[in-house]
Amino acid sequence: MDLEFRRDPQRLLEQIEEEERRKKRGRLKIFLGYASGVGKSAKMLAEGLRRRERGEDVVVAATQPKSSPEIDRLVSQYEVILTLRIGQRDVIDIERLLRRRPQVVLIDGLAYTNPPGSRHPDRWQEIEEILDASISVITSINLHYIRELQDEVAGITGKRPAETVPLDFLKRADDIEIVDSPAQASLSRLREMALLVAAEVVESELRAYLHTHHIEEIWGTQERILVGITPRSDARPILESGRRNADRFHGELFVAYVRQPNLSRDDETALEQNLTIAREVGATIKVLEPHRNPSRALITLARQMGITQIFIGHSMRKGWRPRLRGNPVERLIELAEGIDVRVFPQKAGS
Repeated sequence: MDLEFRRDPQRLLEQIEEEERRKKRGRLKIFLGYASGVGKSAKMLAEGLRRRERGEDVVVAATQPKSSPEIDRLVSQYEVILTLRIGQRDVIDIERLLRRRPQVVLIDGLAYTNPPGSRHPDRWQEIEEILDASISVITSINLHYIRELQDEVAGITGKRPAETVPLDFLKRADDIEIVDSPAQASLSRLREMALLVAAEVVESELRAYLHTHHIEEIWGTQERILVGITPRSDARPILESGRRNADRFHGELFVAYVRQPNLSRDDETALEQNLTIAREVGATIKVLEPHRNPSRALITLARQMGITQIFIGHSMRKGWRPRLRGNPVERLIELAEGIDVRVFPQKAGS
C-alpha cells in the first residue's frame, strides 16, 4: 500500500509543522576539532569567503579573543558585526545582527559562557535564536567542550574546560566537518571520538528526515551490517566480509565494541589494531559503555540503527565453562529476532 494512504491526520499535521519549521530555520554547520590549533577558525573563515564568492551575504559576529596574523587577515575581508561589552567580556550583539539580517553569520568559538546580564547564558543558545530568525550559522568547537565527552577527554588530555556545549545541540547541525591534524599516537583516541560525534550528527539528521517524510516503514531495505568485535576477535576476515557484503548491496557497514573494564595492555593493543582495521575498511565505529550483558547491548544498538545483519566471531574452544555460563553467541541469536546473525569460527582463545 502507498505510504500516502497509511498516514493519519496527526502525522500529516506533524509533517506540515516540521517542514514549515525547517523552511524558516537557518542552517547550522559546525567545524569540529579534536585538538587545539588544528585550524578550525581558518577553515570556517575560508568557507565563508567561498560562500560570499557564490553570492551569499556573509558576516562575522564573533571571533576568538586571541588570534593569529592569518586569522586577522581573513577577518579583515569581512563585514564584522561589533560585539557588546558586558562586564569584562564581549558578547554577540543579537539585536544588531537581527536588524542587519545577513544570510550567513560566522561565530568562532561555540563553547562560550556569557557574563551575567547577557541575553542568553551560553553562546549555543544565542545561535539557536539566530537560526530561528532564518539566518544560517557556521561555527566551531573543540571536542573537549562537548559536555557528555568531558570525562573521557579529560582522562586523555588532563584538561577540563569550564565551558560546555550539550551533544544534543551538535546533533541538530545540518552539516558537520572534522578538522583533522597530523597523525599523532596521543591523538588517535580523540580523533576516533570526533568521528563518532560526526557519525551521530549525520545519523540524527537522517532519522529526522525519515521521520518527517514518513518513510520509517522502509528503513532497513538496504543492508546495514553490524560487526561486533572484542579485543580478542580475529577481526580482519569478519570486517572484510562485512565490507564486501555492504558494497554488494549498496549498504552500510558498522562496527560495535562493548567496553570492557580493566583490559590488559595486550588486550588494549589488540583492540586498537581491530579498530584500525575497521577504519581501513571504512566502517562507522560505535563504542558502547560497559554492560553486564554485552549481547543485549549489541542487539539494542542494532535495533536503534535498523541493522539487518550482525557478523560476529565465535571461539571453537570446548569445555564445561562455556556450557555452564551459556554461550554468548547463542544468547545473541536468541535476542536477534528479525535480524540475520552470521557467525565466523575463530581460533581458540578468541
